[in-house]
Amino acid sequence: MDDATARRTAARNPAAPPTGPGISGPNATEPPGAGTPAGPPPADGSPVPEPYLTELAAGVHAFIQPDGGWCLNNAGFVTDGDATLVVDTAATERRARLLRRRIAESGAPAPRTVVNTHHHGDHTYGNGVFAPEATIVGHASCRRELLAAGHQLHTVWPEVAYGDIRLTPPEVTYTDELTLHVGDTEVRLIHPGVAHTTGDTIVWLPRERIVFAGDLVFHGGTPFLFMGSLAGSLRALRTLRALDAVTVVPGHGPVTGPEVYDGIERYLRFVGRLAEEGRAAGRTPLETAQEADLGPFAELAESERLVANLHRAYAELGGAAPGVPLDPIAGFSDMAVLNGGVPMACHA
Repeated sequence: MDDATARRTAARNPAAPPTGPGISGPNATEPPGAGTPAGPPPADGSPVPEPYLTELAAGVHAFIQPDGGWCLNNAGFVTDGDATLVVDTAATERRARLLRRRIAESGAPAPRTVVNTHHHGDHTYGNGVFAPEATIVGHASCRRELLAAGHQLHTVWPEVAYGDIRLTPPEVTYTDELTLHVGDTEVRLIHPGVAHTTGDTIVWLPRERIVFAGDLVFHGGTPFLFMGSLAGSLRALRTLRALDAVTVVPGHGPVTGPEVYDGIERYLRFVGRLAEEGRAAGRTPLETAQEADLGPFAELAESERLVANLHRAYAELGGAAPGVPLDPIAGFSDMAVLNGGVPMACHA
């Protein structure tokens, strides 16, 4: 096993694994309706586990892609037996077609609607597998950002076998809130403001008290604010808490409950304090990240995201507007340095 794999394995398998809903293994507990949890993580060097379905409520499923790292996002679907709505797709054609097959195997009809929680390729590259039969829906900024970014994942990870990726942006957009209906199931789309990106969407099922949070929530992984806002991410958590969900489907990681918000908030405030201290001392984001004691946050996977988050926090301290574009080369290069000089791996 090379050094990069060892670092990734250590990040995936901390010595003291977290407990709570959605965590697999001996510390597992389940939120109501969570269904069967994931199995234990794979042995060193083994392939990434295949995605699996978890039934959250009648007609509501989460499509979980272990281990939730770079490019391994979650999706889901809502159906009443006559119509089906999908939440997000996947980073590769193969994984998007697997999602479509799992939906069909569940007995649900072919999707007529796909909702994107934001524009990143792991959540949108598979849109073309469902269109044109399905209408793609998302925030207005999600459409703009997707069109501007193009084949974004190809740029960062050109070695991945993405398959036939036809960029398919939302054709129906909204700005603040939009309510959709799948039979008797109400599906509310809520824009929390600039947070993970400028075009985030919370997908809220009020009757079932289930929320698909997109990348506003990473469960077991480090939050990523480089294209969004630190202050906005804290505000988005307040929006999520106000919904009073029982079950939370994160953008990455296992299904959990609302207690996941507490750890995310602590991490975001940690980033804010580091940024204030580092900037006042004249240190660069990378220097601040290299000198930081992660403490309890060392257990989070993708810890290299700290430096990208500090770039965003420094920018906001300097008066930059939330979501203003930052230099992606600087951000991703610094993450590679913090990752031991090795570029981050995409396992999609």
